[in-house]
Amino acid sequence: MTRRSIGIIVNGVTGRMGYRQHLVRSLLAIRAAGGVPLADGTTVWPHLVLVGRSENKLREIAERHGLDDWTTDLSAALARDDVEIYFDAQVTQQREKAIRQAIEAGKHIYTEKPLAEDTAAALDLARAARAAGVRTGVVQDKLFLPGLRKLKRLLDGGFFGQVLSVRGEFGYWVFEGDWQPAQRPSWNYRAEDGGGIVVDMFPHWHYVLAELFGEVRAVSATIATHVSRRVDEAGQSYQATADDAAYAVFELAGGVIAQLNSSWCVRVFRDELVEFQVDGTEGSAVAGLRRCRVQHRAVTPKPVWNPDLPVTEEFRSQWTEVPDNEDFDNGFKVQWEAFLRHVVAGEPFQWDFLAGARGVQLAELGLVSAREGRRVEVPELAL
Repeated sequence: MTRRSIGIIVNGVTGRMGYRQHLVRSLLAIRAAGGVPLADGTTVWPHLVLVGRSENKLREIAERHGLDDWTTDLSAALARDDVEIYFDAQVTQQREKAIRQAIEAGKHIYTEKPLAEDTAAALDLARAARAAGVRTGVVQDKLFLPGLRKLKRLLDGGFFGQVLSVRGEFGYWVFEGDWQPAQRPSWNYRAEDGGGIVVDMFPHWHYVLAELFGEVRAVSATIATHVSRRVDEAGQSYQATADDAAYAVFELAGGVIAQLNSSWCVRVFRDELVEFQVDGTEGSAVAGLRRCRVQHRAVTPKPVWNPDLPVTEEFRSQWTEVPDNEDFDNGFKVQWEAFLRHVVAGEPFQWDFLAGARGVQLAELGLVSAREGRRVEVPELAL
């Protein structure tokens, strides 16, 4: 068996997502498994070059995981001949400049979303990458969640008949940071720093809806900043200027209507932090991060509305669990493996910079809809 080493710059590894999901649960997990096997028997082995702004944090992370290749100098890392891939998990405002550097250096690029702060910039990056002949990818991890993979299985098998509607609930209570530390960084709540739940979540909703149910043709959104003051990592109170909740209706190609609520100001009374209910002429399903339950037309009960009597039906017990039928790996890791196969072996990878630009576009138009109080059509993007 031949081992093919591939140098990967991991920029933003000191952040929450860069460290937990991409370094530990993806790249280090791939190394622990012996690499990524290819069809020809070659194994792709990630050689990691950690990049960040804090020398102390980088050194500590490297020592913790037995790594010795790290730097605070991105330009020097991009100049290395033994590096082929640049990965970006920085805050959004720092991403575009770094990705442009990587394109100019001729590196293949994989990045967290959103790809850029606005649609024009995202499209420009996609065009520049295509002109440079580099392969690109944008993280679209929700597609690889066990619950959504089960849902995709149902869709592919025709379980729903004609899909009518999708209703989604996402969110949890993010503490204000005063008497309990916040679970998310403070920049998420400052619009001037690229924060906001629309910018964070609408790119996710774009690829979930487009991949499973149809391209988004129009959006109507209402947003809010429910918690106006928060406390940052240094214990300083600050004004929250970014939206922390969004309530949206998406009209999809084919006539499906999707209603999705996203909030960092909601206390969870559901089985998982995100759930999608899909209703069709032949059946319905409720899918979360891991679980998926169904109710077919042939076994749908006949509830009767009577507010004068207590409810005696156990509605949840009337649904059937969809079995796993396979082992589900970490979604971030699965997409990393697919991107490495794309770079090394040329295997198909559809989640490129153009796909990422479409997610940025939906977030941008969602904010336009909220600001102007109207339904906004979503035009098709092309390079």
